[in-house]
Amino acid sequence: MTELQDVRATRNHDAAEGAPSPSGPAPRDAAPSPEALTAAVHALADRSREASRILARATRARKDRLLLAVAEALVARRDVVLAANRTDVDRGRAAGSSEYLLDRLTLDAGRIDGLAAALTQLAALPDPVGTAVRAETLPNGLRMRQVRVPLGVVAAIYEARPNVTVDIAGLALKSGNAVILRGGSAAQATNAALVGIVRDTLEDHGLPADAVLTVDEYGRAGAQVLMEARGRVDVLIPRGGRELIQSVVRNARVPVIETGEGNVHILLDESAEESMAIRILLNAKTQRPSVCNTVETLLVHSASAAAPGVLAALRRAGVTLHVDERSAALLREEDGVVPAVPATEDDWGREYMQLDLAVRTVDSVGEALRHIRRWSTGHSEAIITDSLASSEEFVAGVDSAAVLVNASTRFVDGGELGLGAEVGISTQKMHARGPMGLAELTTTQWIVQGEGQVRS
Repeated sequence: MTELQDVRATRNHDAAEGAPSPSGPAPRDAAPSPEALTAAVHALADRSREASRILARATRARKDRLLLAVAEALVARRDVVLAANRTDVDRGRAAGSSEYLLDRLTLDAGRIDGLAAALTQLAALPDPVGTAVRAETLPNGLRMRQVRVPLGVVAAIYEARPNVTVDIAGLALKSGNAVILRGGSAAQATNAALVGIVRDTLEDHGLPADAVLTVDEYGRAGAQVLMEARGRVDVLIPRGGRELIQSVVRNARVPVIETGEGNVHILLDESAEESMAIRILLNAKTQRPSVCNTVETLLVHSASAAAPGVLAALRRAGVTLHVDERSAALLREEDGVVPAVPATEDDWGREYMQLDLAVRTVDSVGEALRHIRRWSTGHSEAIITDSLASSEEFVAGVDSAAVLVNASTRFVDGGELGLGAEVGISTQKMHARGPMGLAELTTTQWIVQGEGQVRS
């Protein structure tokens, strides 16, 4: 028996004994050789390709019934998911993970209900597959259509956010794609439970379970093979922090859609009204600090009368302000607030993902835009203003995937913007930019129909 056959036999035996299926993590006595590992991941990708061909032909009604059934199964099997999640959270806490990272990892009953609701919303959205992007009859009588078709096999590599498992699987299935997931070891038990629910539901509806697979059982080495599986994987989407995203960009040989590290900026314009500014900034910074659409840098117009009150409100909410010298002069001495600290050059490029905020004072919208161009990751930027001229200058000058006027940056999210869910927030300028929903998981095909025409 070869080493790879031995690995497969071990997994099959574990499955028979009630252990996780080959779609999830399974214990092995010894890691396979690089050659065996590559063969195993390639075989998994080939199974995904076969499943994608079947799913690409599924009708909207069939896919919508599937999504609604997955939503019901998540609620019905909530206790299984929560038990698995407790295992991951307890392990993370014992390993010393920060509370912000643990928050991203944690599922509770409400968050599972939210995942189910997102799938229900996704089922109600139009199916992009088959939609005509353009159609016309050419002067020579040829009838031309450019229509949306599934990408095929989509791979996703992401960190300890098990909600992403459901979001990506749901979007892939609705858009007619198969998906291969690598969800990270921190959420391995939770992801195995979630993937198991989706695969079981696929089988119950007569669709291939291999439309949703993971390489989690192969760890980082398996993820590396997946990144190099050009011709087997059509597109790879990394979702996480800077280190993960840049590692994928550097090492992948398959096409990559780079998603959002979020060094997000908000400009407090001189005309901004204080109560609205406080409401927006508290939401943008404190509602969920560990996600990519959280504000990380506040640019304060030097003529803003609202600035002292805004900074005081942020400190009362527990936010540590990293202030430049001019912003420090705006701070008021108050009891019981978090002390501010001097900003360094490194603070302008930081994605804190916790209750820290860099603050810099600028003298104009133009100066704010120059700062953003220097430090932005291209994710999202916002302005709080009562001036039409300022808002127009800001919108015209920002070159990021999303720009907001008088609204929290927390709205830059597929669910909030009506996409049902999102695979990630693309910071590239390719076919997908900003929150990636159903349409962004399709490509196009040209269909030309004639009656014997030939080119002269």
